Amino acid sequence: MNHPAVSQLVHPAATEAARACGIDFGTSNSTVGWARPGAPLLLALEDGKTTLPSMLFFNVEEETVSYGRAALGEYLEGYEGRLMRSLKSILGTGLMDLQTEVQGRSLSFRHILGHFIGELKRRAEASAGRGFDSAVLGRPVHFVDDNAAADQLAQDILADIARASGLKHVEFQYEPIAAAFDFESTLAREELTLIVDIGGGTSDFSLLRLSPERARKMERLDDILANGGVHIGGTDFDKALSLSSIMPLLGYRSRLKNNSEVPSSYYFNLATWHTINFVYTRKIWTELQDVFRDSGAETRTVLDRLLNLIQRRTGHWLAMRAEETKIALSDSTSHRLALERIEDGLYHDISRQDFEGAIDTQITRIEETVQEILTNAGLRPDQVDTVFFTGGSSGVPLLRQRVAALLPAARHVEGDLFGSIGAGLAIDARRKFG
Repeated sequence: MNHPAVSQLVHPAATEAARACGIDFGTSNSTVGWARPGAPLLLALEDGKTTLPSMLFFNVEEETVSYGRAALGEYLEGYEGRLMRSLKSILGTGLMDLQTEVQGRSLSFRHILGHFIGELKRRAEASAGRGFDSAVLGRPVHFVDDNAAADQLAQDILADIARASGLKHVEFQYEPIAAAFDFESTLAREELTLIVDIGGGTSDFSLLRLSPERARKMERLDDILANGGVHIGGTDFDKALSLSSIMPLLGYRSRLKNNSEVPSSYYFNLATWHTINFVYTRKIWTELQDVFRDSGAETRTVLDRLLNLIQRRTGHWLAMRAEETKIALSDSTSHRLALERIEDGLYHDISRQDFEGAIDTQITRIEETVQEILTNAGLRPDQVDTVFFTGGSSGVPLLRQRVAALLPAARHVEGDLFGSIGAGLAIDARRKFG
């Protein structure tokens, strides 16, 4: 199952004393690891932090572009502009070359993604005090499920964007394999390890033999028993939670006077980061006026909230509330959601059981992918020594419980949820580029 375009070999640039790094461009957060001699170093990218949230804010009032936490801060302060997040999810889709209006001009999503990758590289170079001309970029096992041509195209586009930022040599590594390299640096003996990487946009898995001795090998293909992945991640959990527990408060699945449902497209767009702006058009506003007129009193009450949200352009704010609820329910059994920007005094209690019911189908698909990996490797579940969890969404309790039930004999290790891949990519960059 190993992707032929993901290099496992030493790059010719390794003979040039290359200035190399590992770049983990994530759906939700990004990191850069410096492939310096000895241990890799995760570089500070924003206010001393080694993560840069993968978001941009195009500020119309100031005519500036901000990134990461600063982008979110400007948006929450109420500046007029466009907040963009989860851009990695667009790779491999038809949206990539579409134009979208930003600061009064039309830009392609490819161009916007290039903005972010370029800024990520600039910040890493400033932090390291040196330039980088070579990089290993992380990639999911599948950018696109069940479509090899679209998957390869997504990688090629990302490579072109990376080269446009000034990188001369670009290689790729599966993100779970990169996490495995980071975990391997802590081992004292050989372990058969399943890497479980649940990121913002994908769930990726690698089954490998890891050991201090194997870590010294330049070629690791024989150590990789199976790879697999599915296009389900934290943003999908957010979307499922939003549709099941939040959007009904705004009219989702409510009925009109003729007993037909309010069109669902408004709610699906609001629950998906890169389509939120689709509901802010004049066409949608006109449609909703017609829907409102065709509604009874009860439906009008909830549609009023939807109209308020669109008028105030608080769709991204609501998406962040859904994400915060998911995170809160990983630690608590219930969470009170405050929706004051939609309606004064509006609160909604959501339980962990509600959340788990919303994501059950997605967790089942993740379970099936793990089982497929074991089958492809020709291994029994009791032969796996260790399960290594990484990725911000791997902390969801239901996910861990279900994976643990599949591999009852394995010990569970939690890596740096946001840094393991970047560190592992730096290790791989050191191996490939010197």
